[in-house]
Amino acid sequence: MEIERKWMVSGWPALPLLYTEYQEQGYVHSDAPIVRIRMESRQTTQYVLCFKSAGLLTREEIEINISREEFDRLSGLIGLPLIRKTRRVYQLHDGLKLEVNMVDEGLPTQFMYAEVEYQDEAQARAWRPEDNGLDDYLTDDVTEKPGQSMSAYWARTRLTSLPPLQGL
Repeated sequence: MEIERKWMVSGWPALPLLYTEYQEQGYVHSDAPIVRIRMESRQTTQYVLCFKSAGLLTREEIEINISREEFDRLSGLIGLPLIRKTRRVYQLHDGLKLEVNMVDEGLPTQFMYAEVEYQDEAQARAWRPEDNGLDDYLTDDVTEKPGQSMSAYWARTRLTSLPPLQGL
């Protein structure tokens, strides 16, 4: 289960940096469940196949490690440029972590967002940015706004370039 809140942000926060990770991810065209592949590169590189249920604050998430070869084959089946992300992970005062992502840096669609993952919905709903000195940084909470997921961004920026299907 994934329980997280999301904010649109600009710039990196002034917090203790735990690590930086580089990612490439793409989506198999599917509305339910959402199917994502992701390469995560930090000290080592991992390849992940992920299934996500519908939802905004809380979603079922199943991640399966796959090989580089499987990732490359799935990426080839997708046939579209993958989303590139730089993720910086910061330690918060309350023990949680803030993940800040720069998406498609250098492209006209570039944007940044931040997210915090929680143990349960009660913790997520009670958590306040100001308790971690982030009241000026985390101001645009988009957690429960439809269309703010990475799969929605994928559809807006990648799938719109596909030609219409011809005679099925």
